[in-house]
Amino acid sequence: MIIEQGYSGFGGAVTAPHHLAAQAGGRVLAAGGNAIEAMIAAAACIAVVYPHMNGLGGDNFWLIHPGRGIKPIGFDACGAAAELADTKWYRESGYEHMPTRGPKATSTVAGAVSGWGKAYEWSSRHCDGKLPLTRLFEDAIYYARAGFSVTDTLARNAHLKRSELEFVEGYSNLFMPSGSTLCPGERFCQPQLALTLERLAARGFDDFYTGELAHDIAEDLKQVGSPLRVADLNRHQPIQVDPLQLSLGETVLFNMPPPTQGISSLMLLGIFSRLGVEYADRFEYIHGLLESTKRAFSYRDRYLTDPEHMTVDPRQWLSDALLDRNATTIKWEQAAPWPAKEGGGDTVWLGSVDAQGRVVSFIQSLYWEFGSGVVLPQTGITWQNRGSSFSLDSGHHNCLKPFQRPFHTIQPALAHLPDGRVVAYGTMGGDGQPQTQAMILSRYAWYGQGIQQAISAPRWLLGRTWGSEVTNVRIENRFPAEVLDRLLSVGHELEVIGPYDDIMGHAGAIVLHPDGLIEGASDPRSDGSVVVV
Repeated sequence: MIIEQGYSGFGGAVTAPHHLAAQAGGRVLAAGGNAIEAMIAAAACIAVVYPHMNGLGGDNFWLIHPGRGIKPIGFDACGAAAELADTKWYRESGYEHMPTRGPKATSTVAGAVSGWGKAYEWSSRHCDGKLPLTRLFEDAIYYARAGFSVTDTLARNAHLKRSELEFVEGYSNLFMPSGSTLCPGERFCQPQLALTLERLAARGFDDFYTGELAHDIAEDLKQVGSPLRVADLNRHQPIQVDPLQLSLGETVLFNMPPPTQGISSLMLLGIFSRLGVEYADRFEYIHGLLESTKRAFSYRDRYLTDPEHMTVDPRQWLSDALLDRNATTIKWEQAAPWPAKEGGGDTVWLGSVDAQGRVVSFIQSLYWEFGSGVVLPQTGITWQNRGSSFSLDSGHHNCLKPFQRPFHTIQPALAHLPDGRVVAYGTMGGDGQPQTQAMILSRYAWYGQGIQQAISAPRWLLGRTWGSEVTNVRIENRFPAEVLDRLLSVGHELEVIGPYDDIMGHAGAIVLHPDGLIEGASDPRSDGSVVVV
């Protein structure tokens, strides 16, 4: 779906992969809120209605375009490992590798609520934000208490992950209340989560980290066997960061710095832009992006971790010399070998724009579907398993250490185009995020496709994504047979899948034109929509 309106007389637009979240943000814009307030409302709502993808127990990242001629800013709301969480603690607990499910997988602080708080504070100081939290959380509280209709994707994930999660503390009480998994169309209520959101609305975001709510959270985490303690919550602070920036001609791309893989998204496009590909969606386009992805991921997989512990400066990876050198290694007649690297995750991307021309690109995640699976009884919060991306190998660049922030696949994207357009775009999907971002941006900005066409067009995925352990190239069957045959002939290992498979992620975009035109697009693979007010 695409909606176009001039913003004179309009409040802006919101896109989200669940229509209720888009509506929540749209209602805030209609009430006079700005794009940041609308995003907080949408983020809180989608934490309720897409609980397999994200929640209060996860992390988030923000890119904000404050206005024309002003450099974007970023907020990093990624929680660090607990003070108790080190390799010795896990090995003494009987683990050779970081656990992915259950209480021991709840090893990092949840930063999402602090990201909402940081954005809310910045909005009030710089964007005349005035709406109270009770208003911003209104939709989220309503749907948590009254319930909402279970979507196909929520039901499908609950069914597929039952064997992994049904015996994890608190999971079955919430997601299997009658002893069976959720069904499409079923009303799903989260009364404890509604109370938690009401407490935050009344007491403020700090209650999650330093107030009574923090003590309830820490008590539950300790009780189930997590290494997290209230001191870890007290210590957490979100960070304002300067986004990474890459200029390709007059197009300027922005993304988040480490510990996210935003650098990989920029490298991928930087390498591909040097290949001279003339048309989208033909062999050269797909092969060129796949090979550029392999080069970008090779740097990510060797070095990327908490920037406090990195031994190299990732901004150097965006130098002309390095991007040129990587582009020259791509062979049109032979696909490079692909080492299997697991980098999955469950995520939601949302975008918003307001009548003053502020644009937000936002992403929020529990990491894997349903995160650790642990649901805290006093608060109804499902906790992330982001710490499972750490290694227990002391020689690994991403080895677990107390207070270290984990590697993040999630990263929101933003672009300034030569004619003045501002594009906020992104997707969920682990390793697929940089690839889908590259497809959206290149199709729209370089090959003349409309923004909805760029998102709806067939996609592919090299590597791992949410809900899957496969690391080959999955590719939708809407590409011509001759293109698929040629990709096979040069050595790509292909798995041809359905026409609009949600393994490709749920993408979205918002475009602000210099004349005030607003475009929004939502992925037909998702349950989402665009709302313009």
